[in-house]
Amino acid sequence: MSLVDWPATEKYEINLEAGIAEEEKRTAAEDEAELKAEAARSPTVAPGLKLPDTGGVYLLDIYQNKPELIELVQSGGEIHKNMGKNILRAAINPIALSSKQTIEIKGARGRVQAHAMQPVIYVDISEGDAGNDATSDADKEDTASDANKDANKKDANMPKAPALERRFRIVRLEKKKDTRVIGNLKIMFYGKMSQQENWVPAQVEPVSSEWVKVTPTVPLKPGEYAVAEMLGEKEMNLFVWDFGVDPSAPENPPAWTPVQPKTTPMGTEETPVLQPRPH
Repeated sequence: MSLVDWPATEKYEINLEAGIAEEEKRTAAEDEAELKAEAARSPTVAPGLKLPDTGGVYLLDIYQNKPELIELVQSGGEIHKNMGKNILRAAINPIALSSKQTIEIKGARGRVQAHAMQPVIYVDISEGDAGNDATSDADKEDTASDANKDANKKDANMPKAPALERRFRIVRLEKKKDTRVIGNLKIMFYGKMSQQENWVPAQVEPVSSEWVKVTPTVPLKPGEYAVAEMLGEKEMNLFVWDFGVDPSAPENPPAWTPVQPKTTPMGTEETPVLQPRPH
C-alpha cells in the first residue's frame, strides 16, 4: 500500500504550475506597461537618442551629419509702446486714438542656433509631477469650495483652449537693434487689442501621451524664430521658446548626442543612453 496520496500530489503540482504561470503573466504585463510608460516619458527621436524624462522643450538639430538635442529656454516677451514707454494697462485705460506697440525679446540673437533648415521641436505637454504638490488632502478639501467658485468666475473670461494641432506655432522674429520683435500689438481707442505675428507654416503631431513635435512644413530661412503657445484662437502666451537658424553657426553647447553601444569583452552591447556632449 502506497503512503503517497498521488491524486492530491498531482492536484498540488497542477495548482502550483498554474500559480507560477499566472504570476509570470502578471509580471510580464507589468513590465510591458512600464516599458510603454517609459517610452511615453522618453521617446526615441533618432537612433540612440531619446528625449529626457524630465520634460522641457528640445530642438532636434543636425550638426556635421549627426543628430543633437538642444534644450530651448523660455524667454518673456515685453510689450513696448512705440514712444518707448512700457504699457500694460491699455485695455483697462483706453487712450484717445489707436496705439501700436511691439512685443520684444531681449538680445539680437537666440542662444540656440539650428544648423538644419527644418529643425524639429519637441514639447512636453504633461501636466507636471503630482509629487511636487505639497498641499495636504485636508487643506485641499478646505479650499476646494473657494477654488471652485473662483474657477467658475474665471471660466467666463478665459479663452477657449485651441486644439492640439493649433496649440503650438512657429513665429518669425524681426531684428530691431539689440532686441527681436515677436509681433505687433494694436490697441484701439475703445481698448480692444489685436496681435499681429509672422507665422511660419508648421505641423504639430503627438509623439506620445506626454510629447508633441512641431515641424516647419517648409525650410526656414536663416534668421530668428520662436515657438509660441496659443492660449486661445487669438491669444498667445508672451513667454516663448526662441531659437535661430544659422547653418554656419558653431555647435550648440551643451547638446545631447547619441551614444553608440560599447562592445564588452564578452561580446555583448550596452543599451544606448542619453548623455550630455562633453564641452
